[in-house]
Amino acid sequence: MLESESKLVNRPTQTAGKLYDKFYVYVPTEVAKDSAFPFKANEKLKVRIDVENKRLIIEKLE
Repeated sequence: MLESESKLVNRPTQTAGKLYDKFYVYVPTEVAKDSAFPFKANEKLKVRIDVENKRLIIEKLE
C-alpha cells in the first residue's frame, strides 16, 4: 500500500451570513490512484474517531 504525507485544511465558508468551519483531509494523487485505494469519487463514507488509538477511520457507508 502506498503512503504519503498530507494535511488537514480548514476552509471557512459563509452560509446565510454565518461563518462555518469546513475541514478537509487531502488524499495525495499517488495514493488515490493506486489500485489498492478502496474509494471512488463521490462515494458516501463513514468517518469516526478511535479515541483509544488516536486514529481517524474512514470506511465506505453501507
